[in-house]
Amino acid sequence: LMRRHTPRSTLLPYTSRFRTQSGLMSHEVKLPSELETFSARFKMALPGEDERRKIIKRVADEWVKEHPGSRVKADRKAHELLIRNLAGLTYGDTEQLARNAIYVDGAISKSDLPGVMQAKYELLNRGGALHFEYDTTRFHDVGGMERLKTWLSQRKSVLRGDDSAAHLDSPKGIILIGIQGCGKSLAAKATAGIFGVPLLRLDFGTIYDKYHGETERKLRESLKTADVMSPCVLWIDEIEKGIAGRGGETGTTQRVLGTFLTWMAEKKSQVFVVATANDINALPPELVRKGRFDEIFFVDLPDASIRASILAIHLSNRDQKLRGFDIDAIANAMDGFSGAEIEQAVVAALYATHSQRKSLTTE
Repeated sequence: LMRRHTPRSTLLPYTSRFRTQSGLMSHEVKLPSELETFSARFKMALPGEDERRKIIKRVADEWVKEHPGSRVKADRKAHELLIRNLAGLTYGDTEQLARNAIYVDGAISKSDLPGVMQAKYELLNRGGALHFEYDTTRFHDVGGMERLKTWLSQRKSVLRGDDSAAHLDSPKGIILIGIQGCGKSLAAKATAGIFGVPLLRLDFGTIYDKYHGETERKLRESLKTADVMSPCVLWIDEIEKGIAGRGGETGTTQRVLGTFLTWMAEKKSQVFVVATANDINALPPELVRKGRFDEIFFVDLPDASIRASILAIHLSNRDQKLRGFDIDAIANAMDGFSGAEIEQAVVAALYATHSQRKSLTTE
């Protein structure tokens, strides 16, 4: 009956009618399997470097229009860093963070960059497995580790994207292994400080999930966020607790290890990984082989000279004048102490003298 009353020109084949339909736009589209073969998927690209530069210029022009007779003061290096650090965001988020940086004081300076990176992290991190560490430290606050300091200094220009180091391979990361309380975590924070980049901490405890496949998904999302935040330092504290070695392997931990190793091998972003561990025997051999990480550093108990430098750092940080102490005598008396134990000795002595209303002395 329909065929009898329908003009012949409108009786098109089923596939021909669907070729004229408009596309579907969404962050997630699930098509029936019958339509998959007739569809093509396109992923919209995020703003590139030139587009981010134009967005920042447009925001700066808007500020000038609102403040006649003024101009946006821009430090050239800070301007280039802002363009690079806004990578990985949508058009709207890029414009929002650029406006936040410019409209505060009508300038683009290095002081704007930490706030921009913090806001960028909050926009990207939805899973909670990554933590943005606001307080990094400097290596002059770390006693000893001279070889590590030299090693990192040699790679600083490469990670920060200097043109003179464009021919060099990007550093992948390091593993710090050693006795508890000897400054491995402090060294991870100082690494971000010496590179001058944000520090992200990956918490394996929040990645593991009771549902099948959720653990790997959370890890992939966390690593993707780190890629977008690059250049940055990704700190994985006590990595042996999250990636079990022989004797403690399960299907989930093996898949987590495989996901992490694949990311390490294929990543192109400027993400420098600092993993700390207390026992190298607990780490799987495929993780510590050459090529995964650039180097492995062992952090031992400090010797007398390093104990003296650690003691001086903690006394100075608590407003104590070093001239009033016999640093060498105290350091010799602390033979066998870790860095954390030296710090707690200073803290305990300050409490004891405060309760007695006395000044801190060598005795």
